[in-house]
Amino acid sequence: MRISISIGSAYYNGDEWQSLVDYTMEADRLGVDEAWSAEAWGMDAIVPLAYLAAKTERIRLGTGILQISSRVPSMIAMTSQSLDTVSQGRFNLGLGVSGPQVVEGLHGASFAKPLSRLRECVEILRIALAGEKLQYEGEHYLLPRPGGEGKALRLSQPPRPDLPIYLATLGPKSLQMTGELADGWLGTCFMPEQAQVFLDDIKMGLNQAGRSMADLDIQTGGYFEMSDDVERLIADRKPAMAFTLGGMGSAKTNFYNDAYCRAGYTDDAKAVQQLWIDGKREKAVARVPDEMVLLTNLIGTEDMIRERLRAFRDAGVNTFRLGTGGQTWHERTDALAEAADLIQSESKTWAA
Repeated sequence: MRISISIGSAYYNGDEWQSLVDYTMEADRLGVDEAWSAEAWGMDAIVPLAYLAAKTERIRLGTGILQISSRVPSMIAMTSQSLDTVSQGRFNLGLGVSGPQVVEGLHGASFAKPLSRLRECVEILRIALAGEKLQYEGEHYLLPRPGGEGKALRLSQPPRPDLPIYLATLGPKSLQMTGELADGWLGTCFMPEQAQVFLDDIKMGLNQAGRSMADLDIQTGGYFEMSDDVERLIADRKPAMAFTLGGMGSAKTNFYNDAYCRAGYTDDAKAVQQLWIDGKREKAVARVPDEMVLLTNLIGTEDMIRERLRAFRDAGVNTFRLGTGGQTWHERTDALAEAADLIQSESKTWAA
């Protein structure tokens, strides 16, 4: 199983930037396969990767995710080619639709029909990265713009038709599209015991495109921390789960909450969301079931973590994306080394 990490978070503002750089450089030395940036209304997803490209040697660098409403497809393609150049072929393009609060509130764009917008964006990207002229007629994008002086252009950078495109999707139709169009899936809310909630739709899309699971990198994961104090580990992760269920979206639109509902946790997910919306944050945290925390993370004793890791593998996960515990960057780096050693040793056991 391959390993990836996240660079900052969706709300990262550049705090302790040099420590994060050192953490990523150590991940590179440890043999971690990928590092993914993120963006919401903090640091963007591109600039950190460009800097890290000069500081690392082997680790692949990806956007996890780039919001399609914040950039036109042609600029996404140009930026992707540029990052692939400065990283010497180590760039992965991760895309997603974000949510209405960010798209409409921050970017001033309509969130309507996000699925068809994402499809058109990927189709245009494939044209651009293949080195073809940008001619496209869709519901959301029209190239070149009619009635003016524009003409169909071909990007001047060398074509990169094989540049990996990952999609961060959660709903059934978007998962099917991921199977049809993407090179990888950036999954969240994933419980191996309920893998079919996501993978059945992904497989449907793969089948429609004449592809198989071998053609798609299934990437998901959670938090890693090893300790005999399992109760503390669970308690430490509940605030993040409560935020996901209650705060990652509006009361009307929360894709993460919907995913947990489809996995069989409707009563819990809706109860936590309502408490969060009502401002009862402590009660929302307390309402999160222990089981949801344990099933979505690699926490507990070494035996517990190895068992969970095997569950993710058996469910079809190729790459585990992990966050690491610790109060300081030194502690987080030590935890990363511990996680990498455990996952790499376990993977060798599977291959034997």
